[in-house]
Amino acid sequence: MCARYSRHSDPQVLADFFKSAPLEPAVAPPPNFNVAPTQQSLVVLDDPRRLEVMRWGLIPAWAKDARFGARTINARAETVADKPAFRAAFRTRRCLVPADGFYEWTGPRKKRQPLYIHRTDGQPLALAGLWEWHGEFGCTFTIITTTPSDWMSAIHSRMPAILEPNDWDAWLSAGDDDPGWQAALLRPAAEHLLRRHPVSRDVNAVANSGPDLIQPVATPDSQPAQVWDSQPPLFGDQ
Repeated sequence: MCARYSRHSDPQVLADFFKSAPLEPAVAPPPNFNVAPTQQSLVVLDDPRRLEVMRWGLIPAWAKDARFGARTINARAETVADKPAFRAAFRTRRCLVPADGFYEWTGPRKKRQPLYIHRTDGQPLALAGLWEWHGEFGCTFTIITTTPSDWMSAIHSRMPAILEPNDWDAWLSAGDDDPGWQAALLRPAAEHLLRRHPVSRDVNAVANSGPDLIQPVATPDSQPAQVWDSQPPLFGDQ
């Protein structure tokens, strides 16, 4: 799953990277090295390609309570086309979620070690996402997760679906009566795409959002941390 990520690149840098229209400075959210569910962040939409600000945690049009979004920050690639909360958005409202990196935790229950995961080439990540508009709660989005690569499986049993530039147009094409091609894009990342390093446990607190959160830290154990999956995730991976 993906429950925290960093989005600190300048919006103009992201607009250039995604070849989208620039975001108005007045509405651009500040850099956030610890984006958490229910917070505002950026997504990339198409027709025309543009950056928009939305709330993380998808709320379908039929939902009665904004708290619904706390359970829908992630959508599983294997079921996204069929789940009631996501199937309409999967057909016609796909998006990219810009991220500079994301966090996962490993190790035993009382000594969980956060890891920061990012591209080896330093470029932003384009995470596969869906978005919705609700008459009362506005625009919201979710991040799609998929099975892990071999590299990622040492850390977690899921990973966000990462799209490469040559797949962006196919993913964003809306209104397709047969979205099977889009579903085929939701695959594990290439083995050498990502790298990781341990970071401060300060990232555990949502109130912390500064650049120090992604800086490498030394750990007492030089061996890789044990994967810990015994506790239910804090947020749902629907």
